[in-house]
Amino acid sequence: MIVKNEEASLSQVLESVQPIVDEMVILDTGSSDRTIDIATDYGARVYHFQWCNDFSAARNQALRYVRGKWVLVLDADEVLTPEIVPEIQQAIQNDRNLVINLIRQEVGATQSPYSLVSRLFRHHPDIYFSRPYHSLVDDSVAQLLQREPDWQVISLSTVGILHYGYQPGAIAALDKYTRAKTAMEGFLADHPNDAYLCSKLGALYVQIGQVGEGIALLKRGFTDSQVDASVLFELHYHLGNAYTKQNQLQLAADHYQDAIKQPILPQLKLGAYNNLGNLLFGVGDFTTAKRAYETTVKIDPSFAVGYNHLGMTLKALGQWESAITAYQKAIQLNPDYADAYQNLGVVLLKLGRVSESLAAFESAIARHQVTNPQEAQRLRQELQGMGLR
Repeated sequence: MIVKNEEASLSQVLESVQPIVDEMVILDTGSSDRTIDIATDYGARVYHFQWCNDFSAARNQALRYVRGKWVLVLDADEVLTPEIVPEIQQAIQNDRNLVINLIRQEVGATQSPYSLVSRLFRHHPDIYFSRPYHSLVDDSVAQLLQREPDWQVISLSTVGILHYGYQPGAIAALDKYTRAKTAMEGFLADHPNDAYLCSKLGALYVQIGQVGEGIALLKRGFTDSQVDASVLFELHYHLGNAYTKQNQLQLAADHYQDAIKQPILPQLKLGAYNNLGNLLFGVGDFTTAKRAYETTVKIDPSFAVGYNHLGMTLKALGQWESAITAYQKAIQLNPDYADAYQNLGVVLLKLGRVSESLAAFESAIARHQVTNPQEAQRLRQELQGMGLR
């Protein structure tokens, strides 16, 4: 791990890895809180590094202190899931395995809830990190595989890492957008056609409103002669998002469908199916949207957003009882899901189940009050205007 002022979350991540690791190597980049004390309490070896705005430089320095045969890399806003531990223990017994990709769940993310990360790899002298932001070992691994093709890279299908760093509050607090943009633009100057970089920086441009620049960069990514399926997925997926913002819906749908066609793990396609469903719902194609949302909850039965969107589609198709079931499932999975309570209240009211409807609206208002007080007030006024309290 590389850390700085992580006293709030460090115990949680170190607790999660205790059942599997033989050593903890932590590189501190200037903490002024209790980070070092907490790490030491868990038996970690703590080293120090002068931060230089380059994540790869820091990660490579940390690698120099590793003694074990395998390296697991985590950040302070991540935890290892207990379910993945036996799978990791089995996978590292295979003498041919070089890298073991893990599925990471982006907790709180409204887009792309899952990603595949190369965070578990053999401690090999020719494996090292590259890129100042979104640092990864993939570039060095690709070079090593060309020289020694008997190695293999595998992916585990169980969620291995929970990542909390993409929640809106965390992003705002750490000013990740600005730092990411600056670092990636610097790298782009020397690697103008790098597909992975084009996908990441292009997506960031789209997210911060520079949609035209984002589209141009995402398209440039296709000119890279060495583009794997996961990066192709990202390029198409983010182009779908960009064209949706520009209201070029057919182009957006085409790119979402091209993303879905890529031969990658189904969990990684969840965002593309969900966004395609949203697009189809928006143009009134409820039947096809329903199929897209049904696919999301088939891929991930814990995907509360998928059930809420499925409920909206079932309501639009007049299948009100089925819509209620979908909303209730979304609420079961996420008891703080204000929109699902609100949508449930609407359908119950249409069916004349007034007391149940008001209870759902009350739950929605209570939860909106925490995250969106204006919506809570709007809903109160709307109910009062209908003579409901």
